Amino acid sequence: MEQKKAISINYEKIPTIILVGSPNVGKSVIFGLLTGKYVTVSNYPGTTVEVTEGVLETFLPKSGKNLSKMRLIDSPGVNSLMPRSEDERVTRDLLLTENPFGIIQVADSKNLKRSLLITFQLVEMGFPLTLVLNIYDEATERGIAIDTKILSEILGIRVLPTVATERRGISELKAGLNDFKRSAFNFTYNERIEEAVKQINKFIPDTPVSKRSLSLMLLAEDENLFEYLKKIKPNLATDLIRGIVNNAKLHFRDPLNFIIFKEKQQKINEIFEKCVRIESKKPKEWKEKLGNLCMHPLWGFPILLVVLILMYELVGVVGAGIAVNFFEKVIFGEYINPAAIKVLNKVMPFQLINEILVGEYGLITVGIKYSVAIVFPIVGFFFVFFGILEDSGYLPRLTVMSNRIFKKIGLQGRAVLPMVLGLGCDTMATLTTRILDTRRERIIATLLLALGIPCSAQLGVVLGMLGSISTKSLLIVVVTVLLQLLIVGYLAAKILPGKSSDFLSEIPPLRIPKIYNILVKTYYRVKWFMKEAVPLFLLGTFVLFSFSKLGILKIIERGVRPVVHGILGLPDKSAEAFIVGFLRRDYGAAGLFKLAKDGYLNLHQITVAIAVMILFVPCIANFFVIIKEQGMKRATIMTLFIFAYAILIGGLLNLFL
Repeated sequence: MEQKKAISINYEKIPTIILVGSPNVGKSVIFGLLTGKYVTVSNYPGTTVEVTEGVLETFLPKSGKNLSKMRLIDSPGVNSLMPRSEDERVTRDLLLTENPFGIIQVADSKNLKRSLLITFQLVEMGFPLTLVLNIYDEATERGIAIDTKILSEILGIRVLPTVATERRGISELKAGLNDFKRSAFNFTYNERIEEAVKQINKFIPDTPVSKRSLSLMLLAEDENLFEYLKKIKPNLATDLIRGIVNNAKLHFRDPLNFIIFKEKQQKINEIFEKCVRIESKKPKEWKEKLGNLCMHPLWGFPILLVVLILMYELVGVVGAGIAVNFFEKVIFGEYINPAAIKVLNKVMPFQLINEILVGEYGLITVGIKYSVAIVFPIVGFFFVFFGILEDSGYLPRLTVMSNRIFKKIGLQGRAVLPMVLGLGCDTMATLTTRILDTRRERIIATLLLALGIPCSAQLGVVLGMLGSISTKSLLIVVVTVLLQLLIVGYLAAKILPGKSSDFLSEIPPLRIPKIYNILVKTYYRVKWFMKEAVPLFLLGTFVLFSFSKLGILKIIERGVRPVVHGILGLPDKSAEAFIVGFLRRDYGAAGLFKLAKDGYLNLHQITVAIAVMILFVPCIANFFVIIKEQGMKRATIMTLFIFAYAILIGGLLNLFL
């Protein structure tokens, strides 16, 4: 997500170092400290997984080369190098294809056993390796004492304790970048496994990765690995290899990947006993007690309610209210738009171009104003709040609490993050569905975001409108929308093929967030989002201009009127609000608010109209993001389904209320 200054580097001429580690262990912090400003972000080929690359300036005297630059790759967080998710597959593929000069594994000092599983896999692959034990201060606070010298001697690699957020240990890491070592540590498995490894080794081509590790991956039934090996050896004996794997499976009741994992874990436990001492723990502090309450099945929900109220006050009231009004009415309303119109009227002789830039759906008067005056303050304040939740350690607790509910709709706890982000901006949230492990989960999350998660701008108008008119109507709308999210999510989980990924989340201690870290994260996240989204806002504005100029909007409006009046029981004038809602969701809600204020809508109609507006098709910017993430076919199917479903629910509300 971070996007800093990019420079042109010929990566083929400089060595590559890859950062590897589990999620939330501080890889990205260490990456930023090592690379500084030279960073590029791109999607790994054939995926939506982002891989960050940077340039590290260093000097390697022991290598015999006078090197001033090295390439550093921050790989996606993984729990294993035998991939079960797209993130893990991307990291595994990076290791297979990049032929790295060295690997820096970033481990969580509090959870050394889990991190050592990845260490074992990297050692088996034969890479030069340095093990960084990050978050060392929190391990010490928990009474965990790690003898790094003994661990280094056992593994035969350099082991460094660090606290990346305080830059402790980073200078030692930089100074030793010439000291990557291939581990001589040797670990043998059950004799049946070892025999199968020897047999498969005969068919494995020479690669930068050890044949032994590739054979173990094939034994663990990593089918994607065959594609990699066939590129090197087109006549690979895949049937013979599968026969060896199937024969090995006959000797065990459990799957081979579980047997391999179990034997690794036994050895890890032995190493852990030799180099880790657990000292007496301090009594639970208030932060630990509060952290446990945040995940409690009962008390967790009142805490979540308080968090959502605070978020609404900051994002909805301050961001979408005060800040947006200032940017929209003062900066653009009094200065930028009038100046742009005045200048273009003088210097632009072509009326059509004038209309494209500053007309009713002008790129400047609508597209740029929408991006800067509305989206920028909302996203900015949201990312500030999101950074506070992230740095405080609350978000992982929210994922744990939400996992029970999300499992019912084919998702896992991590999906709560895009849903929370959607309350800021659905366009932004759709981009972040990339964090979910499977395509099935990303489709379900994208569908639910487009269907029933109102952005903060729309939410502010809706709450202001219904809250001041009828609490009962507000509750009806809230219950209706939540019920549809559960129903559609449940049905999508049943219809779409595949299974939900396993849920595994590291629970850090609650911390007091650091203002500097939050501001830096907010800056880069807003910069990333604006770069991703602004072109789509401009494209959407131009499409609406074209539709308006060609008369297509009027045709659509006339076509929608019978549905609006006949099924929803709303006046014809409300059709325009739904059309405008495709440009901006809050504009649509505001249009309904004006109709209600002018006496065109009664309380019954307001309730129906607001429920349909929330469930209505995604705004045009979000629609283009869905195309980008899911493809035109899925985006079109989702949008048509949402349109029909919103009308159906609105019709039922109109009938039974």
